[in-house]
Amino acid sequence: MPIRDVFVFGNPDLAVDSLPLRILPALREQFPKIQFQVLDPNEEWKIPEELVMLDTAVGLKEVKVFTNLDAFAAPPRVTMHDFDAFTNLRYLQKLGKLKKIKIIGLPPRISEKAAIDEVSRILR
Repeated sequence: MPIRDVFVFGNPDLAVDSLPLRILPALREQFPKIQFQVLDPNEEWKIPEELVMLDTAVGLKEVKVFTNLDAFAAPPRVTMHDFDAFTNLRYLQKLGKLKKIKIIGLPPRISEKAAIDEVSRILR
């Protein structure tokens, strides 16, 4: 089944978390049939049958695809400001709304060109 939607996460104000947003124009140009949706972790998401996400993953040395949430450590949650995409995904999983997931994790220090090349290969 071809990928139709990709949820994109990132913070344009933080260099370490902005790579998914910086490569987005190139991905949109290469994949005009894919709807790339820039989302906030605190928004309510309409979940497709297969959820495909693009996000920065601290600790990675290369682009990696995750197909479940078990590979991630839960971040500390002290206030509602600590509610992030991972927390939302765990919640959706608990509710049974998360059927299939593919998370494309980008290392924060990879070049934009390498990120575009790797993500493009994965999306094909």
